[in-house]
Amino acid sequence: MQYEQALEYLYQQLPMFHRIGNAAFKKSLDNILALTAALDHPQHKFKTVHVAGTNGKGSSSSMLAAILQAAGFKTGLYTSPHLKEFTERIRVNGEMISRDKVARFTAQHQPLFEHVKPSFFEMTVALAFVHFVEQEVDLAIIEVGLGGRLDSTNIITPLVSLITNIGLDHQSLLGNTLPEIAGEKAGIIKAGVPAVISTTQPAVSVIFEQKARETQSPLRFADQQFRVEFLESNGMASFYRVYRGEKLYLDQLELSLLGNYQRNNLPGVLATVEELTQQGFTITEEHLRQGLRQVQTLTGLKGRWQVLSQQPLTICDTGHNVDGLSEVVKQLMALKAPQVHFVFGAVNDKDIQSVLRLLPVRYRYYFCQAQIPRALPVQQLWEEAQFAGLKGHAYPTVEDAILAAKAFAREDEVIFIGGSTFVVAEIAEL
Repeated sequence: MQYEQALEYLYQQLPMFHRIGNAAFKKSLDNILALTAALDHPQHKFKTVHVAGTNGKGSSSSMLAAILQAAGFKTGLYTSPHLKEFTERIRVNGEMISRDKVARFTAQHQPLFEHVKPSFFEMTVALAFVHFVEQEVDLAIIEVGLGGRLDSTNIITPLVSLITNIGLDHQSLLGNTLPEIAGEKAGIIKAGVPAVISTTQPAVSVIFEQKARETQSPLRFADQQFRVEFLESNGMASFYRVYRGEKLYLDQLELSLLGNYQRNNLPGVLATVEELTQQGFTITEEHLRQGLRQVQTLTGLKGRWQVLSQQPLTICDTGHNVDGLSEVVKQLMALKAPQVHFVFGAVNDKDIQSVLRLLPVRYRYYFCQAQIPRALPVQQLWEEAQFAGLKGHAYPTVEDAILAAKAFAREDEVIFIGGSTFVVAEIAEL
């Protein structure tokens, strides 16, 4: 089986949530447990950190992986979805799993897949775990795909569980309120395993406290221990000052991720690193600084407030729900550009009215539709945008919308591309 054949098999025969939506979500861990049992329980053969949350889990996972790599640990990283290439999901020390490995694994275990009938995500998780065992990683950072309690990754017993921000997303699967969603995310907290919560949110803090009591897990709210101040950005990196309690902890901390919203993720990352050092991992301040200074280089992370070009300044970001796009809009407004040309697409299971209400009416919009079944039809998006008072035109593809934005934007203006991970995935420059 060739790599392209393996992908065709995975995409066509096994449902993929990020392509088709809710129909692919399995509300049970039975399949992944059956699959990993047949593979000799790889999830028990390497050490892990588990990362969940509505926003920030991908960035936090990559920051942790970069720090561990800088400290000299052989580090696995499992994230989803991918932007350009399936192999992005599974990395060891930043190196993607080989196409040949994907093809061989799929061909070798096809009879098992036919018997168990796992989802695309379950198969991918199993592949990642087998790969990390074979690569003999010192530690792997495992990002939750969706939710937590019933996510296929939730068969590990990590050294630390990290939960980032809780917001409204995937309500049809996770619940319609923040406490309900937090309950699903809290499902990754395991008996006796330290849990770190990046951001104290009064609406959901009690959910984590209750779960930690039930599991007798040490619990810390990272932002109550670490205070992060944004200092400046030079267009290549952002700089922060970090206090631990009232004492200066890290001055002029350089982070290669430019999004100002990373200030919300840093406390959770720092607290998780502290938990790992308490468990015997040697991670110095220099390791910490080096890792954060080189996140993209070390891990391959893309699409987080990524500057694609200058004149006009062109930026993309994968923020796609109310909380994520709120942060995007704040940072766009801070640029004080005379005009923002906003290339925007969405998926069909978002609360699109709430999202559109966030967007400034003075921007010029280029509505588009990513090439996945789950994409919101561009005509419907354009009509909803009219009700929200947004002005712009509809384009059949992301590429068409970007070309139109480039044609209209002046050199002193800004082009922003986002609204959906899958819009960002279709940017040619990536």
